[in-house]
Amino acid sequence: MGKIFCIMGKSSTGKDTIFKILLQRKDINVKRIVSYTTRPQRSHERPGEEYNFVTIEEKDKLVEEGKVIEIRKYDTVHGPWFYFTVDDGNLDLANEDYLMIGTVESFVKIRDYYGEDKVLPIYIEVDDGVRLSRALERERIQEHPKYEEMCRRFLADQQDFSEENLSKAGITNRFNNNEDSAITSDNIAAFINR
Repeated sequence: MGKIFCIMGKSSTGKDTIFKILLQRKDINVKRIVSYTTRPQRSHERPGEEYNFVTIEEKDKLVEEGKVIEIRKYDTVHGPWFYFTVDDGNLDLANEDYLMIGTVESFVKIRDYYGEDKVLPIYIEVDDGVRLSRALERERIQEHPKYEEMCRRFLADQQDFSEENLSKAGITNRFNNNEDSAITSDNIAAFINR
């Protein structure tokens, strides 16, 4: 029976890097689940890799069709951005394992949708000072840096990923990524293989 491994963590913890490393590993066999978003695409992102980038109208159509498992709205300094997961009928949980990136809220809704025995959390932790440095470095290389939004996300993450929220969601599988994403990926791959 297949599993969905849901990678979570505050912004700039290295989730995307670890996600990509894990997908390329030969010692685990996981397929990607790509979430959807209405936020603008960053200069280094490609549609269908980090996210499926859609318009508000496309999001509304998926909601109307009953395909949206979970949806989150963020009131950013640039207006509302939606992030969501879609059941498009492409998952084969009888035979395949999957990997996705989410939040505590999305993990809980996906776990409730597919079942507790099928959806497992992977929480990435990084020291807040390291996270802030990483976020600033990432924003500086953007064609149009959005520093206000970076700060909003940093502060919002403190609440979204509070110890209380992690505990309520039953998230205990924690991996530290302060130093080396390759080592962190090794530890997560060992967890997946168990």
